[in-house]
Amino acid sequence: MTTEGQSALPPPSTTEVRAGMEIDAGRLTAYLREHVAGFEGPLSVRQFRGGQSNPTYLLTTPRRRYVLRRKPPGTLLASAHAVDREFRVISALGGSGVPVPQTFALCTAESVIGTWFYVMEYVEGRILWDPALESVERGQRRSHALALVGALADLHKLDPTAVGLADFGKPAAYMARQIARWSKQYLEDTAAGRIEAMDRLIEWLPRHLPAVEQRVAIVHGDYRVDNVVFHPREARVLAILDWELATLGDPLADFAYHLMLYRLPTISIPGLRGRDMPALGLPTEAEYVGHYCERAGRERIDELEFYLAFAMFRLAGIFHGIAGRVARGTAVSEKARDYARHVTTVANCAWRQAQSVG
Repeated sequence: MTTEGQSALPPPSTTEVRAGMEIDAGRLTAYLREHVAGFEGPLSVRQFRGGQSNPTYLLTTPRRRYVLRRKPPGTLLASAHAVDREFRVISALGGSGVPVPQTFALCTAESVIGTWFYVMEYVEGRILWDPALESVERGQRRSHALALVGALADLHKLDPTAVGLADFGKPAAYMARQIARWSKQYLEDTAAGRIEAMDRLIEWLPRHLPAVEQRVAIVHGDYRVDNVVFHPREARVLAILDWELATLGDPLADFAYHLMLYRLPTISIPGLRGRDMPALGLPTEAEYVGHYCERAGRERIDELEFYLAFAMFRLAGIFHGIAGRVARGTAVSEKARDYARHVTTVANCAWRQAQSVG
């Protein structure tokens, strides 16, 4: 989206570039002039406060703004921080009906800024951080919530082959592989300790896998309200962001990971359990699920309770991994410590959810 006429003030979500994350603006300007049609300097660079895994920057010129996502500097695992995969899926979804930013260039030459990066449009809009949507006028919260889940349903409806993503992942036995992956990660991270609920889930989940695999879909992997840009005034999603975990897989696992906040309390992440949805102006869980099914072309979701147990298990696994890094001294932020403090709470929620499965 062109941002001519944009405010001269930088978005409050940005800050000065953090130490160790600097970019050579001269080299980047030369690259953009050659590879991005219509680019005109001079260029100023700020960093978004988020984007901890793949550092994200706001590039501002006199005529428009762009966003740059890069691999972080330093030694990385070979498969980690795959900005090329992000670029590929966002580019493939352009024009599909799923709202994504326009992409401009992918650079795999480390000589420009030191790591691989890609450049996409800056989408002017509203990012909401609380799933209760309390910063939205109450009368508009329901329509915003339904627009949010509707955009995910639209993604899951797409045929990966039709948008050139048939080879974007290994879809066979997706759930079995996911359970094995997160179980292995948990068991190998001894620094964070063992949790009884996690040990039980590792035994329970493989025994309760759905008998029928779902149709393969493009899955986002981390679909949250703060990973979308809403229209500044309308209940409309303009862009889905942060595709780092996107792959081919089971759409119900993707949906359940988004839906589980209805079942979780507010801990280190804001949950909706125990909140009065009608009083907040939000759809109930049943209405939210119903809208997803209608938009995605499903009659119902028979195995939803299992998928919610897995989603909570996965979140507990993420928190456990962070707890391990805190214990080893490689994660020192207060946010990381907060996640680590709540790993047992989330694991216990997951086990209670598993016990509810008939």
